[in-house]
Amino acid sequence: MAACVLCWRAARLRSLPNWRKSFTKAQHIRSKDDITDQEEKEVLHHQESSFHGGYRLHYNPLPYHRSAWNSNSRRQTDNDVEDDQCLTAKAPSLWQQGSHYSVCTSRHLSTSKNTLLELAFNKVPEPERPSALQHRNKNPESPDVKVDPRAFLKCRPEYASVALDLTSRPHPVEWVDVLPLLQKVSVLKGKMKPIDVSEFFKELSKLHPDKLPLLKRDQRFIMLLRYSVQHLRHFSVPQLLEVLESFVWLEIPSSHTVLGVYEAELCRRANQMSLHQMLLAADLWRCIRRQIPQFLQRLHDSFNQHLGQVGVPELVQMIYIIGEGRHCPKDLIRSLEQLLLRHLHHLHPEEIGTVCLGLFKSQTSISEGALTCIVDGALSLVTEMSDFAVANVMKYLRFSYLFHRPWLEAMAQEVPRRAHGMAVQGLMHLALTCSALHYRNDSILTAIAERIPPLVPHCRSKDSCKLLWAFGTLGFLPSQNPSFYPSLTESLRQRKAEFQHYPEHLLTGLLGLAFVSQFPEDLIALALSPDFVSLALKSTHLELKKDLFTLDGAVALELPRWTGPRLSPKFREEVAEMLWKFMQSAMCQKPEVLEAESALQDLLGGEKFVCKRMILPHTRSIDLEVHLDSSGQPIPVNPPVIERHKSVSPSHPSWEKFNSGVIITDKILAQLINGKNIPDSPASSPRVQPASHHSLPPDEDGRLFDSVLDLFSDFTKTPTKPRGLESKDPIKVAVQISSRNHYCSQSPQLLGLHAMKRRQLKMAGYRVVELNLQEWMPLLRKRRTEKLAYLHCKIYESL
Repeated sequence: MAACVLCWRAARLRSLPNWRKSFTKAQHIRSKDDITDQEEKEVLHHQESSFHGGYRLHYNPLPYHRSAWNSNSRRQTDNDVEDDQCLTAKAPSLWQQGSHYSVCTSRHLSTSKNTLLELAFNKVPEPERPSALQHRNKNPESPDVKVDPRAFLKCRPEYASVALDLTSRPHPVEWVDVLPLLQKVSVLKGKMKPIDVSEFFKELSKLHPDKLPLLKRDQRFIMLLRYSVQHLRHFSVPQLLEVLESFVWLEIPSSHTVLGVYEAELCRRANQMSLHQMLLAADLWRCIRRQIPQFLQRLHDSFNQHLGQVGVPELVQMIYIIGEGRHCPKDLIRSLEQLLLRHLHHLHPEEIGTVCLGLFKSQTSISEGALTCIVDGALSLVTEMSDFAVANVMKYLRFSYLFHRPWLEAMAQEVPRRAHGMAVQGLMHLALTCSALHYRNDSILTAIAERIPPLVPHCRSKDSCKLLWAFGTLGFLPSQNPSFYPSLTESLRQRKAEFQHYPEHLLTGLLGLAFVSQFPEDLIALALSPDFVSLALKSTHLELKKDLFTLDGAVALELPRWTGPRLSPKFREEVAEMLWKFMQSAMCQKPEVLEAESALQDLLGGEKFVCKRMILPHTRSIDLEVHLDSSGQPIPVNPPVIERHKSVSPSHPSWEKFNSGVIITDKILAQLINGKNIPDSPASSPRVQPASHHSLPPDEDGRLFDSVLDLFSDFTKTPTKPRGLESKDPIKVAVQISSRNHYCSQSPQLLGLHAMKRRQLKMAGYRVVELNLQEWMPLLRKRRTEKLAYLHCKIYESL
């Protein structure tokens, strides 16, 4: 049967036009000067078109793009928190039928191996990320900024034994120089020894990068890959590493199945390898950009067993590998922390940056003391650090939420000096760290804002949206740099297609804009459109309902004439209920909130005058709502609202329990209202009668003495009716309990969401009263009179 097939194939080949001429040309070896680029193209074209029928592979990248992302993500996805661009469909066909060697020439291999190799060499490679070499040659940020994430390898010559220097590529040779090697492969066939295979790969890896596609389509190179698998178990460990290094220079696709065979062999040999060899192997896999979790697990075990051999190069390289693998075993963290503290004073600036990046990428938490020491070390070398290393320190501070004031103050000097030469991603990480740490420094923000507009064409949607979020969170107003927000907003319009893959980025950017009252209506219409909402809700790894709800609520208040799409009432009700349930179990039960609610009820006359609820549910927080009439007296809050939230309002003692009354002295009032020291006077210290819901004695003005807001008018000598109470409509007051987490660090500037809430409460007709937690908490331990006096002053001042 096989003979019949071969005869049929031979007859078919002879029928092709100019077959003999083409066959001779493909086999004839000439000198370098005789072969031109045009002829190389002709040979390549001939190889692609020689075989027809069932042996021709047609590749169309479009049908593979989406499915490859899903099916191959477990092994191929880099999970890079800095780089989540869409994959580019790229599939070099490694199985071309351009040589007279057919598939039948490998039939001498065993059946089991042959089955594996058929899968390995006949399978069309899936779309993948570019290799490290390709990644280095393509800078996505900007054409004038070069960032080398492996620059730390230049710090010490010892790194040569544990890592591959991608800048030391072998001197390139031309195509004509490798043709004799390929001819030897065809001559030796099955007579090759392991040393021959490794030498062939070593020599072929010197080929000029531009000619690599030609090599990968050559049948003799494919046969060499086959023979390497056949001899795999006979390779020594150094030979295995040598072949793996050749694969780096040859830019073998990380999805190529032959790499799976090598990975399995290296895992099997792990116990025979030294720590240096394992680190080198892990680095080579990283250069190929292939995920190797099983091998990394063996490396982690080996590292723990050889801690005595670990110096600075081994430590830094290990943390680099851990970062690229996105995982650090818990039993390794303590060892790494101790080694870092031991070697900290010997680290170079770039090595500190690499350590911070590795810990950040692997989401590894170390003790606050150890991290502080690392940042202290970075601070002492900050002027010598590259922009990349500085950004890495900032990333790890953001992950750890460590507010290292000396370092941040140093950034106020360094960022303006460096910003003009930094790339988009570095600037984005600087701004994002400042926002995460609530650190607003106008020198840093202004320098970044001035640098960004020229770089907008190089911004990914992720960069633009996170910059908008960071600046909006820190309250950087559009007037401070007129071109910053418009340029980034325009970049979102230019990259709308990316939001189909990353809908969370668009919501991030639009919320950042909303914080500073910027509402690009075309982008909002996109974000709230039914199709986009449906896409966002399909995101399994992110909870985007709250972001959609916040954006929709902001649009309702700040764009009253909006006629574009809105979230459905059912969706809004569902999210509001979800948020309220969370508030019931968290914010509503905080001691400071319960105490403020109780004190307000005491001050105003009972539970019906205070309602604890989410006035603006889309702002994700609660308030204590109070209503006053035109004369300043409290009136019951809307009964249905109270009834709706009654289940979460704690029960309070009735007013009858306080029949003994309380004494409010001039001294207390002076301290709380205007800071003046007024001598105590028994005559001027009236007893406040308890409020009764049935009968209360009126004061001299005919009012219920202990339930009106001008309670202390006799002492303060201010008009009994607060300003602005002439309106007949009830005055709605929102009492907020704020903490330092609502403000930028040591600044009166509210953070973005809280500033937006304050602004929108006023739009909704509310007077805002703020109980500062730093002032309110000390009062919780004092007498009730002081709490009431404080609350009265706060409410009175707001009217």
